[in-house]
Amino acid sequence: MTWLLVILPGFLAGLVQGLTGFGAAIIMMIFLPQWLPMDQSAGVAGLIMFASVITMVIRYRQHIQLKRIMIPFIVYASVAAWSVHLGKVLDVQLLRILLGGLLVGLAIYFTVSKQAGTQRYPFYVAGGFMIISGFFNGLFGIGGPLMALYFLSLSKETGDYIANLQTFFLIDVVYITSIRVANGILSAADVPIVLIGMLGAILGTVLAGRILPRMNMHMVRRGIYTFIGLSGLYYLFF
Repeated sequence: MTWLLVILPGFLAGLVQGLTGFGAAIIMMIFLPQWLPMDQSAGVAGLIMFASVITMVIRYRQHIQLKRIMIPFIVYASVAAWSVHLGKVLDVQLLRILLGGLLVGLAIYFTVSKQAGTQRYPFYVAGGFMIISGFFNGLFGIGGPLMALYFLSLSKETGDYIANLQTFFLIDVVYITSIRVANGILSAADVPIVLIGMLGAILGTVLAGRILPRMNMHMVRRGIYTFIGLSGLYYLFF
């Protein structure tokens, strides 16, 4: 029965990741902390997301633009490496509320504003997205929403958005998982639950891959803003 409690959330995580470009870790973090510590849950969620991410990187590899990825990743990863140690000393519940409020506010803004998300952000706004995303990725394994907005602002086609964001996440999973293993947060004992979750994530991503080509960029944007808002509400009230 335990495997069902992992494979079904993994399937939902892969489906959401495949349709919006992010969200697998958010879905998994709804379930995993019920039986794993927060820091360990974040690590397991990140590894389960790897299956979905690598599937999409292979599918959209011809759209990858490494120059758009490397500088944002350096900023993001530097903050994540620092914050991964803070889960035991900070008020995690307060941070969840702050993150939830930020995501809800952004979702409302981008839904109401017709120009938002279609133009490049000033460097200080983009830098803020990278820092905040890296911080929450280190704590909860959740750095996707703001980075999704960043890459969305640079993309004219769905393929460009998915390819660059997923390549960013692929590098991130390898990097942050290495840090968690080195710090004893993840171990070989976590492998079975990761593999079960990966199976569900792959199935969900494959299904999403059949749906996504039928969605234009406007539909993708609306789906992203909606899911960001729902994610924020979850962090505010649960």
